[in-house]
Amino acid sequence: MLTRSHRAVMHLSALGVGAMLLLTGCDFWPPAMQAQIEQLHSEAQQSAADKALLQNQLNAANKAKEELQIRVEDLTRVNKEKSAMIANLEHTIASAREHAVKAAKSHAVKPTAKAAVKKPLKAGAKATVKSSGKSTSAKKAKPAPTRRSTP
Repeated sequence: MLTRSHRAVMHLSALGVGAMLLLTGCDFWPPAMQAQIEQLHSEAQQSAADKALLQNQLNAANKAKEELQIRVEDLTRVNKEKSAMIANLEHTIASAREHAVKAAKSHAVKPTAKAAVKKPLKAGAKATVKSSGKSTSAKKAKPAPTRRSTP
């Protein structure tokens, strides 16, 4: 019986030592496995560095995109303002042309009436009018150019 109890103690001791080894871990790795672990570790570090670089590039690209978007919005606003100014100026030019055409038509009518009134004057008075260098003929008004409308 002593041998049986002795064997049981030995088995329990071996089991305890095995459990301690399992809990503490084994620090020995075969050389091939150590090289593979080091390679994977360096690849993981390189991937982390690449990820950080790409993240920085992404942040810079997003910042540039936001700045360009703000610039586009500003330019769009300025474009709308300039378009409104152009439309207003075109309207003003068209109005001025209409007034010029009306003034030319009324100016062309007035000299003929004045010329009819001045004919009964004496010959000496006519000579002084001609010597002033003013002509009584009216200039022909050019027609207003047509505007193109852009969609």
